[in-house]
Amino acid sequence: MQLEHAFRITNTACLALTGSGGKTSALFQLARSLSGTAGMPVIVSATTHLHINQIKLADTHLTGDKPGDFSSSLGEQGGVILVTGPVDGDRTRGLDDPTIHWLHEFCKQHALPLLIEADGSRQRPLKAPSESMSSRLGSEPPIPDFVEMVAVVAGLSGLGQPLSGEFVHRPEIFARLSGLAMGATISSDALLRVLTHPQGGLKNIPAQARRLVLLNQADTPELQAQAKALAGDLLAAYHSVLIASLRQSLIHAVYEPVAGIILAAGEARRFGRPKQLLDYHGQPFVRIVAKTALASGLAPVVVVTGANAEAVETAVCDLPVSITRNTDWQNGQSSSIKIGLQALRPPSLQDATPQFFEIGESQEEVGAAIFLLADQPQIPSTIINALTEKHAQTLASILAPMVAGQRANPVLFDCTTFPDLMSLTGDVGGRAIFNKYPVLYLPWYDESLLLDIDSPADLERLRNQE
Repeated sequence: MQLEHAFRITNTACLALTGSGGKTSALFQLARSLSGTAGMPVIVSATTHLHINQIKLADTHLTGDKPGDFSSSLGEQGGVILVTGPVDGDRTRGLDDPTIHWLHEFCKQHALPLLIEADGSRQRPLKAPSESMSSRLGSEPPIPDFVEMVAVVAGLSGLGQPLSGEFVHRPEIFARLSGLAMGATISSDALLRVLTHPQGGLKNIPAQARRLVLLNQADTPELQAQAKALAGDLLAAYHSVLIASLRQSLIHAVYEPVAGIILAAGEARRFGRPKQLLDYHGQPFVRIVAKTALASGLAPVVVVTGANAEAVETAVCDLPVSITRNTDWQNGQSSSIKIGLQALRPPSLQDATPQFFEIGESQEEVGAAIFLLADQPQIPSTIINALTEKHAQTLASILAPMVAGQRANPVLFDCTTFPDLMSLTGDVGGRAIFNKYPVLYLPWYDESLLLDIDSPADLERLRNQE
């Protein structure tokens, strides 16, 4: 997985990186990847000091105190272009507020990506921001107000080490934010508290910016496991958590919220009664499916009702799910797919096609959605968890189980496919876009995934399997 794919960054994005433990490596790896993929210049800059050794990571270095010092030559360069203030000893100076804003406008006008280093860490794996006004842009970290995305980097090599200046930049502040005593062993919980503290990792991030955590230096299976355990808690404060070993150019996983959309709007005319309400272990089908989705960590879980809406909604109304009614259910499954996706974002975005869909007023984002059928209560959490984990490892566009040579349900769709799902019409499902995206099949050995309850005989077969 390329770093730009993991970041979900576009060719015109504006990104700031803060934190420690591989921030500059991430900055230039991302710039180099974008430049090679898009075949266009990528502008790299800083609102803080850069060591002169980092200049060689760029193809071109332009310096100046004001826009006029480099504006004439900026448009003539290619590759990775580093734009900084003048060199002062062994460091470059960061750009001031007017100049970084001018650079942002230049990049917008020329449709170029702008990547900004907005923090220093003295090459320690971990850090805490200064509490003083230490920058020409204000308090640390000096993140410009226009950035669209902020990536907070943390070096996992600091875990298990003593809380001291050897491993942490500004250890006293880190101690205060984490609740650890100086000299105590740095734990995952302590790092979590710092990364999610308003005066820690979240400090100065603009309200409109997408928030990422890059857990770098996950160079051993043990550190990768610790990072994965951290990811779930970090997603309460961040939109995405990346686990990487940048020295090896490896992205291990990208964790994002994955929604569950339960399609429960059908009339079940052939069956003769509402399949959503059939009994399974003493509970209605739809309730079992909703509880499985919740137990699997899908969030949010949306139940799309239609025919027999009141009875179906009653079956799940006490669960922490979002219920949305499809009044157009007679026009086929595509209408329920679209209603379910619309429930993931506010009405103001219903006609937009962003890379991510927002969830309600919380302004959260989902990276993918798993579609579940209300007539398949036998689907276990294990396959849902396997699909979400495989998506974290690959960010595949479409993921589906493969059982005995047959595609099975449920199916996961990455957020990049949502616009095409929203264009579906008639009685078709997500399979209608399989020819547009590469589909990654997950081998699975539970043939119960292939069973749909379309007749009383199918129901009897399900009960016999149990």
